[in-house]
Amino acid sequence: MEETLKGKKILVVDDEPDILETLEEILDMCLVDTAPDFDTAEKFLKDNDYDVAVLDIMGVRGYDLLELSNRKGIPALMLTAHALSAENLVRSIKGGAQSYVPKDKISDITTYLSEILVARDKGPEKTGTWFARLKPFFDKKFGTGWRKEHEEFWRDFDKTYHVTKEEIEKIM
Repeated sequence: MEETLKGKKILVVDDEPDILETLEEILDMCLVDTAPDFDTAEKFLKDNDYDVAVLDIMGVRGYDLLELSNRKGIPALMLTAHALSAENLVRSIKGGAQSYVPKDKISDITTYLSEILVARDKGPEKTGTWFARLKPFFDKKFGTGWRKEHEEFWRDFDKTYHVTKEEIEKIM
């Protein structure tokens, strides 16, 4: 994983200074720009290219930043605590995010970012490995039957986001 991330340019946007510091430490093998607010992040996105962006949702207009990232072809991971809900998960994926990760799982961020970069290099196929890893967390957090409200979305998601047998074995 670290080898996949080594030297990659990453934008991290969060309004919590401790989250920015934590991610800088975890991603020390990368070139990391941090932004504490929308305006700073917008300027970074206009002036630079990134391999991937890590975007908070609340406090920094994360969905607007996701849209800007998409326009520049920068894959994005949504990292959230306060906007952790089934509705925001669906909105993030529909909005083009490659992954939606709770801040409770920040220590595993290198895994999720590596998977995004590997999937990007493979081409248009989208990997659902991040979701397979996090589904038990979401099931516990959101309760049983949480996918029923957006049944059609999840049916399409399951067809579009593939997880290979080898990837499942790694997760287990």
